Amino acid sequence: MSKPLRILIIVENLPVPLDRRVWQEACALRDAGHDVTVICPQMRGYTTPEEILDGIQIYRHWITEEAKGIKGFLGEYASALWGELGCALKAWRRKGFDVVHLCNPPDLLFLVALPFKLIGGVKVIFDVHDLWPEMFEAKFGRRGLLYWAVRMAERCTLAVADVVMATNQSVLAAVKRRGGKKDDEVFVVRTAPNRLNTSLPADEGLRKGRKHLVGYIGVMGNADGVNYLVDAARYIVQDRRRNDVQFLLMGSGPEHADLVKQRDALGLQDHVDMPGRVSNEFLFTGLKTMDLGVACDPINDYNDHCTMNKTLEYMAFGKAQVMFGTREGRYSAGGAARYVMENSAERLGDAILEMLDDPVESAQLGRIGYDRLTRELSWEKSVEQLLAAYERALQPEATKEPWPHDSSLPSSSGSSCWACC
Repeated sequence: MSKPLRILIIVENLPVPLDRRVWQEACALRDAGHDVTVICPQMRGYTTPEEILDGIQIYRHWITEEAKGIKGFLGEYASALWGELGCALKAWRRKGFDVVHLCNPPDLLFLVALPFKLIGGVKVIFDVHDLWPEMFEAKFGRRGLLYWAVRMAERCTLAVADVVMATNQSVLAAVKRRGGKKDDEVFVVRTAPNRLNTSLPADEGLRKGRKHLVGYIGVMGNADGVNYLVDAARYIVQDRRRNDVQFLLMGSGPEHADLVKQRDALGLQDHVDMPGRVSNEFLFTGLKTMDLGVACDPINDYNDHCTMNKTLEYMAFGKAQVMFGTREGRYSAGGAARYVMENSAERLGDAILEMLDDPVESAQLGRIGYDRLTRELSWEKSVEQLLAAYERALQPEATKEPWPHDSSLPSSSGSSCWACC
């Protein structure tokens, strides 16, 4: 790029710097000499409306509480869009921007970017963290009118975007197919941990006097399968009668309170610690101390497309892991994990015990994971792709090929994404 850019990043589902992927992207773009502004929600302890952090301007807007039902989601998205538009107008009045970088979910942020694209000529980059239609179906377990509205929103965002970035190859293949994007308009920018403090000492007190510590880090929502891990802990402690295993489940989310109730109803308070959102120091200490990490995201069409941060963070600390065998999970971890190929708490519990009882194999898997992360999946390689995506977005508009019809969408009286946009 010949000159520094003014970049506006919009993310809705998490604030920065808590959202590690978005924050790392913002810092990489700043390090490349660009002026970066981020719009995000006020949540998870990050409530300052406006601040400059590490040279990056941050605007945070009010949003309703994290929702569970469809009615709650509609309220959440409406409040978020209103806040995002207000912050974007503030950023535009203060110094303007050349690129809007949209981070999903949801796929509604094109509504904020579109006026600036049409009137101000800004370029739009769509950063696909999750396939929103699959995410919607996984949350609600059914299709209906709202599902097809979600599909249409995805198509609209793809139509507005000049360049699309995907977290992995399977997401890239899906957005190419659905959006009719050409090869030079799509980039894989994999999520990878960057500069984690792996030098902190372990804290043996986290074991609560037990021999083994099993850890989980990440969001606790209804798509993350933490209920399977709580049930697996009950199976290990009560059915397998193992009193030598302690569990540390770090993270928060809309299901955290219900999961604590599940733990307490099963009588696992002494064996399962669930501290909620923790500091980076506590998180890294927990990662350093644990013997084994667990990724319990169940196998389904949504999770099959997801690259899980927790998997890569276990690898960064050289920890073996047990996970349900999602397609992208198996690609990310490679030989660093033991896979459970059905959504079963008992099978998950058996795999956890097998790994704990074989420390030689566990250590070997940990070394494999660390080596794979540092050699093949490093953040430095992702930064190269990130900057290449921006180079492509700023090139003169290429003649686009006709957008192929997506036969998986229901037909209607001449409606199309172009019409809805």
